Amino acid sequence: MKTPRRSAGAVVVRRADEGWRYLLLRCFRNWDFPKGGIEPDETPLEAARREVAEETTLGALEMPWGEAFLETEPYAGGKVARYYLAHSASGDVDLPVSPELQRPEHHEYRWTTLAEARRLLPPRLQPILEWAAALVEATR
Repeated sequence: MKTPRRSAGAVVVRRADEGWRYLLLRCFRNWDFPKGGIEPDETPLEAARREVAEETTLGALEMPWGEAFLETEPYAGGKVARYYLAHSASGDVDLPVSPELQRPEHHEYRWTTLAEARRLLPPRLQPILEWAAALVEATR
């Protein structure tokens, strides 16, 4: 059996006056959380932090929920994505130009409510969102 391609990322949240906000990135018509491939010399958590920084310029992430993670079911030819839960005090996101693509990797970002995230994310990410929401919403 072929080893699944693995990626890592994070559900990034921040507190707003009206409640928690979830960071979503759009590439073409697809919404996702920041994520990308795991390099041979890094752990999944290191990859998740690097990918969030590369894709959003958010570098000062806090991990108040520890190193808990949830993985997707295999998709797109057996790929599995691992997501951690991270907090960003800043909402200042930038979508930098990818050196490989010569353009930003994503077309848009949004800090969404939980309801909007549920509407925008594909079915494969709904369990990830609900896992993250259960942890976040229990935080006072």
